[in-house]
Amino acid sequence: MSLDCGIASNNAVGVIDLFVDQLDLGKQGFTKVPLRKEGRPPIEAKFILQLYYYGYLNKIRLSRILEADGIRNVELLWLL
Repeated sequence: MSLDCGIASNNAVGVIDLFVDQLDLGKQGFTKVPLRKEGRPPIEAKFILQLYYYGYLNKIRLSRILEADGIRNVELLWLL
C-alpha cells in the first residue's frame, strides 16, 4: 500500500507540494550547503519549506510537534 492511497486528491499537502516545486529557491536566497566528511548530510531547502508551510496551515508552531507529526501523520509523510 502506498502513501498516495491515504491522501485525498484535494488535500492541502498536494497544493503545498506543487507550490514549492514552482518556486525558484535559488532566487529566494536558498543555497545548497556543501557536504562535509563528518556528520549527516543537510536536508534540502525544499523539504524545510514544505514542512514550514504545513505547520503554518495546520497552526503547528513548535518544531517538536512537527517532528512527531512527521513520524505518524500520513499527510506529512506523503509531503516529505
